[in-house]
Amino acid sequence: MTDPILQEIVEGTLASVEREVETAIARTARSPMIRDAHDFRAGIHDRRLRKLTGRSYSALVQPIARDFPLDGMRPGDVFFHNDVYLSEGGIGHLPDLCVTVPVFHDGEVVAFVQAFGHHDDIGGAVPGSMPSHARSAYEEGLMVPPIKLWDRGVPNEAALAIMTRNSRMPDSLAGDLDAECSACLMGARRLGDLFARYGRADVEACFDAIISRTTETFRRELLAKIPDGTFVWEDYAEHDGVDPPRLHAQRITLTVDKSADAPLVIDFTGTSPQAKGPINHAGDYADGVFLKKWLAPVLRNLADTPERAAELDVNEGVVPLIEMRFPEKGTLLTPVFPAPTNARTFVILRLLGVLAGVLAKATGGRMPADQETIRYTGVYGEDDRGPYLMREVLGGGSGGRYYADGEDTIHIVPDSRNIPAEFAEARWPFVVERLGLAVDSGGPGEFRGGLGYDKHIRMLRDAHYMSIADRSILSCWGVNGGRAGRPFRVDIDGVEMDGLVDDHPVRAGQVIRIRTTGGGGWGDPLDRDPSRVAADVRDGKVSLDGARDDYGVVLHDGTVDARATEDLRARLRTERGPAPFFDRGPGYPTLSGGATSADVDTP
Repeated sequence: MTDPILQEIVEGTLASVEREVETAIARTARSPMIRDAHDFRAGIHDRRLRKLTGRSYSALVQPIARDFPLDGMRPGDVFFHNDVYLSEGGIGHLPDLCVTVPVFHDGEVVAFVQAFGHHDDIGGAVPGSMPSHARSAYEEGLMVPPIKLWDRGVPNEAALAIMTRNSRMPDSLAGDLDAECSACLMGARRLGDLFARYGRADVEACFDAIISRTTETFRRELLAKIPDGTFVWEDYAEHDGVDPPRLHAQRITLTVDKSADAPLVIDFTGTSPQAKGPINHAGDYADGVFLKKWLAPVLRNLADTPERAAELDVNEGVVPLIEMRFPEKGTLLTPVFPAPTNARTFVILRLLGVLAGVLAKATGGRMPADQETIRYTGVYGEDDRGPYLMREVLGGGSGGRYYADGEDTIHIVPDSRNIPAEFAEARWPFVVERLGLAVDSGGPGEFRGGLGYDKHIRMLRDAHYMSIADRSILSCWGVNGGRAGRPFRVDIDGVEMDGLVDDHPVRAGQVIRIRTTGGGGWGDPLDRDPSRVAADVRDGKVSLDGARDDYGVVLHDGTVDARATEDLRARLRTERGPAPFFDRGPGYPTLSGGATSADVDTP
């Protein structure tokens, strides 16, 4: 038994240190991706490599401990890596650079502080190190296996010189690395103070208790809501940048046995072969421990209330509840080096939706509809200050839920945000003419899907447009009668762009119009309260045509015509027939390669 008061102190200290590390990085980093968009994360792990904090996902310490024995580490050491295939599954693509600092007490390693984030450029075939048509990891940038970047407080200047020499943005890269190393060293000192004050035995006992509590809470409050049995579902990436667009399947067979030590078995058999292009994700390492912690937040949707869901952290305590079974080498989830991986979001984001879909089948729809809230868009060129790169991770709408509409313009990375228009216009040669919500982008439903962004950028100089985006053909699916949201779309002066673009020329004066994805709807849209549809129209979220055609609501001067609405809805119910449990949208039948049969979409 641990002292419950001390356990609260330890848990609060861990959360405080994690946030202090992230705040220090955000205030001292150089690149807009880290400083402004906040596309990075910190995490704290114990000496057994277990993740203790649960506000967000982080990378793994396993590759550092594999290559550098703990008894050889010294205070002031800083370790670094970004090699996808040597990261034990914790790094998805080369721009994600990871810094790890050991924490010491009485001369021994007792914990680790880690930060990893998406950096501007680490070399490779195109600015930004995300070539959408890459066929090999060697085209994607500099690969660094685990190395000691600082030795007892002294930076390895040779290694830093190699990395900055390979970057198109050397000053930003050097500044970001310095910020991350310094912040993690500061976090290590804070944790060292915790051990010094309360003693190693008691603090480590609190670590065990924190993790065990998560295990038991998830087992008791969440897994109990899933019936025993076997359930199957799959979803798709739509293109890989090399082959013509087709369906690249990601399948989950979920087996639930609440009497087993690992109540959930997630089997990825049936996932499509490794892609030629960069949409692969190397997930089959360390027994899938990164993917377990990546997917486990989906389970929080089973909590009794959304408020309770927000209270549940995802730390190492979720790992023993899940067993993962991977197919043989050579699939999207088990690629063989040097398969490219820079657009691996097409797989790991889709897996969140596949798990939500299979749980929706198991629980009668008690899960949100689909969302796609990461895509990279940007421009690069030269201005009076030299070469520049503007890349932004614009969010999208989340899926409708059984109790509420989806959220508008969210991002899967906590605390991340778009780049402020005022900052962007001061730094880069363009004007942001519009930044708002994309009308009608959210999937219709009893609970509507969240809306995506509508952003218009007018270039002031010639440049090149770039994009790494999925869901440009397929839509975010609706569930339990809800309908799919609208897909991602970009046009430049009326010319529609593909989702994967490296270097499309944009002339001064041309306008780039970006509409990001809307989340899927939940429940039959003809069951939505007409007054809420009228409110959506007043708020500019749904058009008058959308109110009539999607929801069967007739408005006159903003007021619901109750009789006309009742008649229209009766006619639409007859014409549409029973609403499907899943609605994948109009893009799905246009692509080949899927393995979906009718029973896959049937609850």
